[in-house]
Amino acid sequence: MNFLSHFYFERQNSNDYMVMGVVLPDLIKNADKDWNLNPQKDEYLFRDVPDYAALLSGWKRHLEVDRLFHSSGFFKEQTAILKQLILPALQTGPVKPFFLAHIGLELILDHLLLTQNKVDTALFYQQLGRAHTESLTGFLKYAGLTDQPRFAHFLDKFISSEYLFSYEKIENITYALNRICMRLWLNPFTEEQLEILTQKLEEFKQQLDKQGFLTIFDQIEQELAGQSF
Repeated sequence: MNFLSHFYFERQNSNDYMVMGVVLPDLIKNADKDWNLNPQKDEYLFRDVPDYAALLSGWKRHLEVDRLFHSSGFFKEQTAILKQLILPALQTGPVKPFFLAHIGLELILDHLLLTQNKVDTALFYQQLGRAHTESLTGFLKYAGLTDQPRFAHFLDKFISSEYLFSYEKIENITYALNRICMRLWLNPFTEEQLEILTQKLEEFKQQLDKQGFLTIFDQIEQELAGQSF
């Protein structure tokens, strides 16, 4: 799941560090795809400092939400539907349909949460800003992050840009998908392919909304309620 989808499960959580924790794995990977942190494997390092413990709790919730989402029938069904829809945009070029459908589904879910005001996106950024402290630096030090200044710079830009608000428009979802693919392939799409992709994402968004996209969030929320982190 993407940033706003993870935040959905913490939308009433006043602990800024836990909110930071639930998106921290993706922030780390966005800053550098080669960074590989696993603080959950050394929990004893974080237990005695409340801010560290909250960050770790959020981190573990992130991992569990992704596990539940990717193993769900919803994920399998909807990626299959989107994969078929976007095939006309992928007749040529290097991009794999399942890869694009996987990421596309996650971004469309964020789009729906944003446009239907299911999450307070401004609050999300405020909470990240309040958790961008020495406690976060300390947590990441114990987690093994070697380049703190680089990550801090990335996080500053992520918070100040408020980029997720751009997901309000479907064409910006296409733009985001193109940027992701450009990290892996040179010139992944033509302009014509991008136009087709935008049309197909709009079609998919409408059918997903009609089916009731919140069902997967309700399902995961019920699963989380029975667990401690």
